[in-house]
Amino acid sequence: MKPFGFKIATTHTIIVDDKPLDTLSPISGQVPTFRRCMNCGGCTATCSAAHFTQFNIRKIHNLYRWHQIELPKKELEKCMLCGKCTLVCPRDVNLRSLIIYMRRNIDALKKKEEGEQ
Repeated sequence: MKPFGFKIATTHTIIVDDKPLDTLSPISGQVPTFRRCMNCGGCTATCSAAHFTQFNIRKIHNLYRWHQIELPKKELEKCMLCGKCTLVCPRDVNLRSLIIYMRRNIDALKKKEEGEQ
Protein backbone atom coordinates (compact mmCIF):
# COMPACT_ATOMS: atom_id res chain seq x y z
CA MET A 1 0.00 0.00 0.00
CA LYS A 2 1.28 3.45 -0.85
CA PRO A 3 2.00 5.72 2.17
CA PHE A 4 -0.29 8.73 2.47
CA GLY A 5 2.09 10.90 4.48
CA PHE A 6 0.34 10.35 7.79
CA LYS A 7 2.00 8.90 10.85
CA ILE A 8 0.98 8.04 14.36
CA ALA A 9 1.99 10.85 16.69
CA THR A 10 3.53 10.24 20.06
CA THR A 11 1.55 11.41 23.05
CA HIS A 12 2.33 14.77 24.62
CA THR A 13 0.49 14.04 27.85
CA ILE A 14 2.12 15.50 30.94
CA ILE A 15 1.23 13.88 34.25
CA VAL A 16 1.46 16.54 36.93
CA ASP A 17 0.33 14.43 39.88
CA ASP A 18 3.90 13.45 40.79
CA LYS A 19 5.39 16.94 40.34
CA PRO A 20 6.25 19.11 43.33
CA LEU A 21 3.90 22.03 43.83
CA ASP A 22 6.55 24.37 45.24
CA THR A 23 7.94 25.42 41.84
CA LEU A 24 5.41 28.24 41.44
CA SER A 25 5.93 29.67 44.90
CA PRO A 26 9.33 31.32 44.27
CA ILE A 27 8.18 32.87 40.98
CA SER A 28 4.92 34.15 42.50
CA GLY A 29 6.89 35.92 45.21
CA GLN A 30 9.44 37.41 42.82
CA VAL A 31 7.04 38.33 40.01
CA PRO A 32 3.54 38.81 41.49
CA THR A 33 2.03 39.31 38.03
CA PHE A 34 2.98 35.72 37.08
CA ARG A 35 -0.51 34.34 37.80
CA ARG A 36 -2.30 37.02 35.76
CA CYS A 37 -1.36 35.45 32.42
CA MET A 38 -4.40 34.37 30.40
CA ASN A 39 -2.41 32.82 27.52
CA CYS A 40 -3.60 35.31 24.90
CA GLY A 41 -0.42 34.91 22.82
CA GLY A 42 0.32 38.62 22.41
CA CYS A 43 3.79 38.11 23.85
CA THR A 44 4.66 35.42 21.33
CA ALA A 45 3.25 37.42 18.43
CA THR A 46 5.53 40.38 19.10
CA CYS A 47 8.60 38.46 20.25
CA SER A 48 11.79 39.24 18.31
CA ALA A 49 13.28 35.83 19.10
CA ALA A 50 10.14 34.08 17.86
CA HIS A 51 10.56 35.68 14.44
CA PHE A 52 13.92 33.95 13.98
CA THR A 53 13.55 30.75 16.04
CA GLN A 54 10.82 28.48 17.40
CA PHE A 55 10.75 30.47 20.66
CA ASN A 56 7.27 30.54 22.21
CA ILE A 57 7.03 32.26 25.58
CA ARG A 58 3.45 31.10 26.13
CA LYS A 59 4.52 27.47 25.75
CA ILE A 60 7.49 28.00 28.07
CA HIS A 61 5.23 29.63 30.65
CA ASN A 62 2.92 26.62 30.65
CA LEU A 63 5.73 24.07 30.71
CA TYR A 64 7.24 25.83 33.70
CA ARG A 65 3.89 25.70 35.49
CA TRP A 66 3.81 21.95 34.82
CA HIS A 67 7.38 21.54 36.15
CA GLN A 68 8.81 20.48 32.80
CA ILE A 69 12.18 22.18 33.23
CA GLU A 70 14.28 20.57 30.50
CA LEU A 71 12.73 22.29 27.48
CA PRO A 72 12.22 25.73 29.09
CA LYS A 73 15.89 25.83 30.16
CA LYS A 74 17.02 25.52 26.53
CA GLU A 75 14.31 27.80 25.20
CA LEU A 76 14.80 30.59 27.74
CA GLU A 77 18.34 31.06 26.48
CA LYS A 78 16.89 32.28 23.17
CA CYS A 79 15.19 35.28 24.79
CA MET A 80 16.98 38.58 24.12
CA LEU A 81 15.15 40.40 26.96
CA CYS A 82 14.07 43.16 24.57
CA GLY A 83 10.82 43.77 26.49
CA LYS A 84 8.38 43.86 23.57
CA CYS A 85 6.32 41.13 25.20
CA THR A 86 5.88 43.20 28.35
CA LEU A 87 4.74 46.23 26.35
CA VAL A 88 1.90 44.38 24.59
CA CYS A 89 0.64 42.28 27.50
CA PRO A 90 -3.01 43.18 28.24
CA ARG A 91 -2.70 41.90 31.84
CA ASP A 92 0.56 43.80 32.56
CA VAL A 93 2.57 40.65 33.25
CA ASN A 94 6.19 41.67 33.69
CA LEU A 95 7.54 39.06 31.29
CA ARG A 96 11.11 40.35 31.21
CA SER A 97 11.63 39.83 34.93
CA LEU A 98 9.58 36.63 34.75
CA ILE A 99 12.06 35.20 32.24
CA ILE A 100 15.04 36.29 34.35
CA TYR A 101 13.60 34.66 37.48
CA MET A 102 12.54 31.54 35.57
CA ARG A 103 16.15 31.14 34.41
CA ARG A 104 17.41 31.50 37.98
CA ASN A 105 14.81 29.18 39.48
CA ILE A 106 15.38 26.49 36.86
CA ASP A 107 19.11 26.59 37.64
CA ALA A 108 18.33 26.33 41.36
CA LEU A 109 15.92 23.41 40.75
CA LYS A 110 18.52 21.59 38.66
CA LYS A 111 21.15 22.00 41.39
CA LYS A 112 18.66 20.82 44.01
CA GLU A 113 17.77 17.72 41.96
CA GLU A 114 21.44 16.94 41.33
CA GLY A 115 22.17 17.27 45.06
CA GLU A 116 19.38 14.81 45.92
CA GLN A 117 20.73 12.13 43.59
